[in-house]
Amino acid sequence: MAGAVYELSQFVDNLRTIAAETTDPCAIVARVRPLARDLARAGTWLAPRHYECDVRQGFGAHLLHQEPDHTLAIFAGAWLPGRGAPPHNHGTWAVAVGVDGAERNTFWTRVDDGSRSGRAEVRRQGDLVLGPGDVVTFLPDSIHSVVNETARVTVSLHVYGKHVNYTKRFQFDPEEGIEKAFILTVDESASNDRRR
Repeated sequence: MAGAVYELSQFVDNLRTIAAETTDPCAIVARVRPLARDLARAGTWLAPRHYECDVRQGFGAHLLHQEPDHTLAIFAGAWLPGRGAPPHNHGTWAVAVGVDGAERNTFWTRVDDGSRSGRAEVRRQGDLVLGPGDVVTFLPDSIHSVVNETARVTVSLHVYGKHVNYTKRFQFDPEEGIEKAFILTVDESASNDRRR
């Protein structure tokens, strides 16, 4: 349909189809990537409240949708100037798209064998500045950190195979060699959840 605007509900339907056809995280992120970019560019889901941040955690996580079993979770992420998230994994596949402003993603690799509970050694691998329309994908054990180096709140769209507070995920302290659970404060009032 020419001139049609991509809506959140269409994106959710597409996610459901993809998730029903494959469980391979590599195949899923490859298929979700262009659709997430289309949704981010359409901006039909974006509201002023999605720029609100939790000062304690340095960012806002606004739930737009999740399935009843917490799968297929979609968030608007807002980042305070000079703030971000420490190195962390997601415990599920993920796709992030820049919407408004630029966010620096730093990628990390775990170099220890994971045999010591609460301990982890991670090494920095590189950086990518995520701007409007830029997409980055993650597998369940991929590790990255995020920082907003601009002077204003930035916003990005985040799509996960499962709501990140329901996965086994961790944040890492590269200097202290510590691994600990990473749970977000989530604004669920922004949810546009249209379960069927």
